[in-house]
Amino acid sequence: MRKLLLIAFKDVLLIFRDRTALIFMLLAPFALTVGLGLATGSFSGKSDSGILDMPMVVVNDDGSKLGNAFVEMVRSDQLADLLEPQVMTDLTAARKLVDDNKTVAVVYIPAGFTTSIIPPDGISLPNEPVQIELYGNPTAPTGVGIVKNLLEQFISQVEVGRVSGTVAVTQLLESGAIDPSQALAVGQAVGESQTAVQSNNSSIKLNNVTATGTQVKFNMLALLAPGMALMFLMYTVSNGGRTLLAEKIGGTLPRMLISPTSSFQILGGKVFGIFLTGLAQMLILIIGTTLLFKLDWGDPLAVFVLVAAAALAATGWGILLAALLKTSGQVSAVGTAIMLIFGILGGSFTNVAVMPDWVQWFSRISPNRWGLDGFTTLAMGGNMANIMTPVIALLIMAAVLFLVSVVLFSRRGIGKE
Repeated sequence: MRKLLLIAFKDVLLIFRDRTALIFMLLAPFALTVGLGLATGSFSGKSDSGILDMPMVVVNDDGSKLGNAFVEMVRSDQLADLLEPQVMTDLTAARKLVDDNKTVAVVYIPAGFTTSIIPPDGISLPNEPVQIELYGNPTAPTGVGIVKNLLEQFISQVEVGRVSGTVAVTQLLESGAIDPSQALAVGQAVGESQTAVQSNNSSIKLNNVTATGTQVKFNMLALLAPGMALMFLMYTVSNGGRTLLAEKIGGTLPRMLISPTSSFQILGGKVFGIFLTGLAQMLILIIGTTLLFKLDWGDPLAVFVLVAAAALAATGWGILLAALLKTSGQVSAVGTAIMLIFGILGGSFTNVAVMPDWVQWFSRISPNRWGLDGFTTLAMGGNMANIMTPVIALLIMAAVLFLVSVVLFSRRGIGKE
C-alpha cells in the first residue's frame, strides 16, 4: 500500500508541475466559465440566452383563482429564461408528451382545487382535499426537480394563505366580531385576498428554500461552471492515461516491474494518481468559483461525494483509453475528442432535454451528464438524498470501466508494448 501511495502522489506532483497541463486543467475551464457567464449575462443578473428553456405543460382543470395563479407564475418574467410552459386541456395528450420525451413534466391542477383551499362557506374543509399532480420525465431528473421545487413553493405559500384565512374567520367568530351569517362573505374575502397575494407576489421566483431554511437562488453559473469543470476533467484523466503509456513505451514501467514492486501496486498507484489529480482539479475549480464568483455549489458534503464519484467515473474512461490504445499520441487525440463529445452530450454547452431522444439516451454513457444532473440539483437546494441516482450511476460506470481495463491490461501485460 505504501508503494501504491508513493506512486500516486509522485504522479500528482508531476502533473501539477506541468505548466501546459495546468493551463488545460485550471485556466481553460475558468476562462470558458467567465466567457460564457459574460455572454449569458450571469454576472449582471440578466440572461436572455435561453440556455435552459425547459419545456413543461400545465393542465389547469381548476380554471379558478389558484389554478390561474399557478399558470401566471410559470409564465412570469422571472422564469422566462428557465421554463417554456405550455397550457393544455387534455391530460392524456399532455402525459403522452412526457412519455415521448418531448417535455420535462406535466403539472395537473384538477377541478375543485381552489374551492378545496378556499371553502365556499368560508371556514369548513372538504374531507378529501384536492391534490395537484406532477407527472415527471424520468430521463430529465434535473428538470423535474426544478419544476417540483417551484410547485412546492407555490403549494406552501397557498397553504399558508389558507391556514391564515381559516384562523382569521374562526377568531372573528369566537370573539363575536362577526356572526355566522357573515362567515361566508368574510371567508371568501380573506381567501380571495390571499389568492391575490399569491398570484401577484414578486417573491415567487426561482428561489428554493431547503429544509434548513437556507434560501438558494438559482444562478446560471451553477450550470456553466460544473459543465466546464466536468468537460476538462476528461482532459485530465486522458492525460493520465497518456502518461501511463508514455512511461510504458519509455521503459519506466518495465524497470519498475523488475524492482520489488508488483504490477497491482504499479497500476493501482497510477490509477489512484489519476483519480487524485482529477479530484484536486475539481475541488480547486469549485473553491475558485466560490471565492471569485460567490457561487453556491450546495451542501459541501454532497458536493464532495458527487465530485469524488465523477472523478472515479472519468478516471475509468482514462484508464480504458490507456488499455485500448497503443501510443500516448493516440490517447491524447482520442481523449481530446472524447472530452468534446462528452461535453456536448453531458450538457456543458446546451440543455440535453432539447436534444433528440437517441442523443439523450446515448448521453448517459458520459460522466458529464450524471455529474451535471447532480450539481444542478444541489444548486437548486437539493441534498445528499436527491443526488443518489447520479452518484450510484457514476460509481457503477467506474466499476465497469475499471473491470474492463484490468482484463485488457492482464491480457496485454502492463509492461509490454
